Amino acid sequence: MAEKITSRSEDYSQWYIDLVRSAKLADYSDVRGCMVIRPNGYAIWEKMQAALDRMFKETGHVNAYFPLFIPESFIAKEAEHIEGFAPECAVVTHGGGEELAEKLYVRPTSETIIWSSYKKWIQSYRDLPILINQWANVVRWELRTRLFLRTTEFLWQEGHTAHATPEEAQEEVLRMIQVYKTFAEEYMAMPVIMGRKSDSEKFAGAVETWCIEAMMQDTKALQAGTSHNLGQNFAKAFDCQFQTKEGKLDYVWATSWGVSTRLIGALIMAHSDDRGLVLPPKLAARQVVIIPILKGDKAAVLEYAENLAISLKKSGIPAFVDSSEQNSPGWKFAEYELQGIPLRIELGPRDIEKNTCIVARRDTLEKTTLALDDSLITNITEILNTIQQSMFDKALLFRKENTFEVKSYGEFKEKVEKGFVIAHWDGTAETETKIKEETKATIRVLPEEEEYVLRYEIDKPGTCIYSGKPAARKAVFAKAY
Repeated sequence: MAEKITSRSEDYSQWYIDLVRSAKLADYSDVRGCMVIRPNGYAIWEKMQAALDRMFKETGHVNAYFPLFIPESFIAKEAEHIEGFAPECAVVTHGGGEELAEKLYVRPTSETIIWSSYKKWIQSYRDLPILINQWANVVRWELRTRLFLRTTEFLWQEGHTAHATPEEAQEEVLRMIQVYKTFAEEYMAMPVIMGRKSDSEKFAGAVETWCIEAMMQDTKALQAGTSHNLGQNFAKAFDCQFQTKEGKLDYVWATSWGVSTRLIGALIMAHSDDRGLVLPPKLAARQVVIIPILKGDKAAVLEYAENLAISLKKSGIPAFVDSSEQNSPGWKFAEYELQGIPLRIELGPRDIEKNTCIVARRDTLEKTTLALDDSLITNITEILNTIQQSMFDKALLFRKENTFEVKSYGEFKEKVEKGFVIAHWDGTAETETKIKEETKATIRVLPEEEEYVLRYEIDKPGTCIYSGKPAARKAVFAKAY
């Protein structure tokens, strides 16, 4: 119940953990650093997965599956890649009661094992492009874990594509980061900033990494999706060459891109409140709960409620009736607010007599009286659409109110405690490192989307707020998860 949840103002971190567990989204496992995703949490992942999978297939991608175990020799072939992942890797040394001749890495990501297959499949430009996505689990040996946000094992999707030209590969990188942006904003109702990572923050082994960054309610940043241009690095590591149209040999150009169950954590922290989970309707497995007020002719009320649920479901609105009698209506109201059901319908004998019902929105807690007539389905659909848009608008306004442009390092240190900071950066890793050491803030993104670039004059030259050296552009800094 909601009373178990610490308030956000008191302890935001504890609020998050309390909410995840009280809403039965996930729980700790007896396996160190791992979590159990409970049905309520997995239902959200299934909705995310279905929407993203459809979007991937609409852009020409297909699904496949590759092994969980990766030979050590594969991992070692791409030096920069293994250097980035080595501290997080879990390694299998024994199998079948015997020591293995070659160690096997439990996949932290699949570039190496996938490119060993691509080498077999690609001989000519006619074999390209390959546009494959994989839904899988991965393991990264995290020292500090937090449910959904950072766990030793987590679920994700990873796209891996192969192309004949660098131009095609870059088009893919931008196409897929745009897919992630669309998903975040249209399904999660979560505004994001799209752009490039600095070289220090890019994916191990990538030439360039694009990302989307979102602001959580504590004004910290959360990376919500990445798309990597891998150049020819992995193709060269695995000697994956193809015959071009001109009859020459060249190495294949590659990309990879992914999002994970971390998105559930983002969804929680972007929208939820002290009462519990707040879900955008598009990601709610159950959009409407009907609470019958069981007084007077109980059978008639229940029948009406069940028929209403059937009508809603036939119209494509997932609805259900809580007809249990062991808990009061008030208890149910609080319970379904905790679970984040977007819309609640209260229906009693007097409502049926009046041919009306009370509808309560989860996001604003606002109540409305609607007629029980042919307009009800239309009105409920409109309310659900309004909730979806209102949640996005609220989150966007929050980000705007907590984004600051600064001209000095003193101002930077003050404002970075309060949200996103936009400041000139001289482009050097040295300055980036110093700022991180002194403030714990990192460059989250070098924005590239036109609207954001124009609003904050991102490309306007200036003076670096730390070094005082010339700076070609501004960057977005923040503390992050």
